[in-house]
Amino acid sequence: MNVNPRMNEAPTPRRFPWKLIIAGVMIVGFTTLGITSLLSSSVEYTNVNRAERLGKTVQIVGTWVKEKGSSYDQYKNVFSFTLRDQDGRIVPVVLNGAKPNNFEIAVSVVAKGRMEGGVFQASSVLTKCPSKYEGQAEQ
Repeated sequence: MNVNPRMNEAPTPRRFPWKLIIAGVMIVGFTTLGITSLLSSSVEYTNVNRAERLGKTVQIVGTWVKEKGSSYDQYKNVFSFTLRDQDGRIVPVVLNGAKPNNFEIAVSVVAKGRMEGGVFQASSVLTKCPSKYEGQAEQ
């Protein structure tokens, strides 16, 4: 006679899946943290008028107003220049840092920062230089 010795034993109670619950909570937590970080780090592009109204960190695309010049104070490590946004509004920009590379030949400038008292306090300035792959102008 073939008898299974386990048939007469009481079934073992199922254990609660603590490891799965902890892993699920961790996944939800990290996902929430990632989404929150992504949303808070996104900085919108705008113009000078909207930057004044928002009062938060934004990016302004424009061009350097060469007639107004630029200056760099090496002792304070402050670079300043004047920016004309895409709507034609002019604003002074102050960057706590060195002058960006190729600033003089840039075709456009992106300043990231916030408006304070009519001056754009930039945390970074990026330059877009003319492409060497664009065709040369005919003479």
